[in-house]
Amino acid sequence: MTDNRQSADFDTLIAEGEAVPTEGWDFSWFDGRATEERPSWGYARLASARASEVAGVLDVQTGGGEVFAEILRGADPTPGVVAATEGWPPNVPLARAALAPFAGTVIASEEDDALPFGDASFALVVSRHPVVTDFDEVNRVLMPGGIYLSQQIGDRSNSELYEFLMGPQPRDDVSTIDWLRAKAESAELELIDLREERTRIEFFDIAAVVYFLRKVVWTVPDFTVERYRERLRELDAIIRRDGVFVSYSARILLEARKPAA
Repeated sequence: MTDNRQSADFDTLIAEGEAVPTEGWDFSWFDGRATEERPSWGYARLASARASEVAGVLDVQTGGGEVFAEILRGADPTPGVVAATEGWPPNVPLARAALAPFAGTVIASEEDDALPFGDASFALVVSRHPVVTDFDEVNRVLMPGGIYLSQQIGDRSNSELYEFLMGPQPRDDVSTIDWLRAKAESAELELIDLREERTRIEFFDIAAVVYFLRKVVWTVPDFTVERYRERLRELDAIIRRDGVFVSYSARILLEARKPAA
């Protein structure tokens, strides 16, 4: 942290974390305030390599389109057909602007709606941190031999943070990675790769925690500053004492193919 941030009082930092806009998936505001280790597989790099091999690609639940645009910039050549869906209305214009250089089409579509495309429309479907994954719909819009590449959120991601605020939480009987395997296979997709990693997250001030919880809303679903003010105050004291609060994300890489025949 900078000296200014170290000297800022709790209420000032809380107000700062509450004031940052949450639209899109640009995390540059966190520079110097929080860090997150990336999984070893490099999702954007993998997706760029796959996109270089196809004529058309769909990104499901694209957010503000920032990650998809990064994928497309890394593709050589760029697919001729570029499309995306997004369910949160404030993100839709951001995604359209991000994908305009690639002549991308962005359709506003709720996460649990059927994909608004015809059968066998794309050779590649990608999705980073989707809220919902409908494998039957993915299968339907993929061409025979097409690839689905996704980075999913695994079990107990950021549990150190959400349990600090909410207390111990129940665990699911079936792990997310096993659920994904079963659903992909049930949709008659052939798994190519399925693996999980836990990666380190560091928060250097309480403003970063507040902004993160406002932006990544599934971490603490009922989060408001007023509801959790006293626990946030305790967390602020820990960060001031230790210089950091450490949590761990869980990420799953899934790659599957629609059979060619």
